[in-house]
Amino acid sequence: MSDRILALAESQTIAMAKKARELAAQGHDVINLSFGEPDFQTPDYIKEAAKQAIDEGFTFYTPVAGYPELRQEIADKFKRDNNLNYKPENIVVSTGAKQSIANAVLCLVNPGDEVIIFSPYWVSYEEIVKLAEGVPVPVMGRLENDYKVTAEQLEKAITTNTKIVLYSSPCNPTGAVYSTEELQALAKVLEKHPQVHVIADEIYEYINFEGGHASMAGIAAIRDRVITINGFSKGYAMTGWRVGYLAASKEIAAACDKMQSQITSGTCSIAQKAATAALKGGKAAPEEMAAAYRRRRDLVLQLMNEIPGFQTYVPSGAFYIFPDVSHYFGKRYQGQTISSALDLSLFLLTDAHVAVVSGEAFGAGQCIRFSFAASDEKLTEALRRIKNSLAKLN
Repeated sequence: MSDRILALAESQTIAMAKKARELAAQGHDVINLSFGEPDFQTPDYIKEAAKQAIDEGFTFYTPVAGYPELRQEIADKFKRDNNLNYKPENIVVSTGAKQSIANAVLCLVNPGDEVIIFSPYWVSYEEIVKLAEGVPVPVMGRLENDYKVTAEQLEKAITTNTKIVLYSSPCNPTGAVYSTEELQALAKVLEKHPQVHVIADEIYEYINFEGGHASMAGIAAIRDRVITINGFSKGYAMTGWRVGYLAASKEIAAACDKMQSQITSGTCSIAQKAATAALKGGKAAPEEMAAAYRRRRDLVLQLMNEIPGFQTYVPSGAFYIFPDVSHYFGKRYQGQTISSALDLSLFLLTDAHVAVVSGEAFGAGQCIRFSFAASDEKLTEALRRIKNSLAKLN
């Protein structure tokens, strides 16, 4: 095997989901809170648009950067929702937001270039940077600041080798949401470093419990250096459709188009027609789902506050909570010592039959990630089991 693949880590979210499926196949009732996937069905009007696209014969190759109609709808969305002025030529549609991030990183990073990653971070960020032969530089936000990185921390991390700053808001795994004022403070630092680009992952934009969403691309001084990532998986419950997109300067968008042309070419025609319908249909469906996530968040916080040793906070968006569980490190049960978040995650899977993800995968080894994209009944039962299992540790 190549050095490239040997150095690449397996996604721990996928690995934990695989373990959960194996346990379920043995007859155990496993509650899986490890996946970052909405439990809602794709709205019917989007499904109907896909069926119509099949009937109308949209079964051929698509333009690499996406159908013109979809790119225009995305540009209109940016203007309507974010007050950002993009043209279709600034938009590249990809097979999921993950590919959009990979396109941008591969187009900007040379071997040895540093990429500052706000930590805790989504599992694939670091591995994508490694694939580009870049150097990941995690910068850890503090729990007391809802895990958000400050301008002072960013300033200290930038070097002459820094090429990209990569972050998500709302954040996976913490649910942290950067305010306009916080992004402006970060941008003030970036103004002094014109070689540094920003990749802003906004895939959870519509799952925001604080109100308005702030985009780094809205700050004029650095706008041309910002690549905004978004997609349909989370807000529209379209994970399996695999449609994401980026918005960037004309030069960066053209480079990503070129990169994608040699890897996947254009995204599925039927999925693009469904995505076009999603945007034309407005935000009613995303807002209804977001309201359910907020209610579930409050339920999980209430139940989690009854578990000794969990250091929690209030997520402002997305559908995760990321408690510090280091209180349990060093505790034992039936000869087994809990030495890490991974040990605790495996213990909860085997003893409570609840799948969560270890914080090591997100750059924070003292935490575990719970998804609350599940029914109230499943969440209540999962937290009851977790509480009972943790009580066995001493």
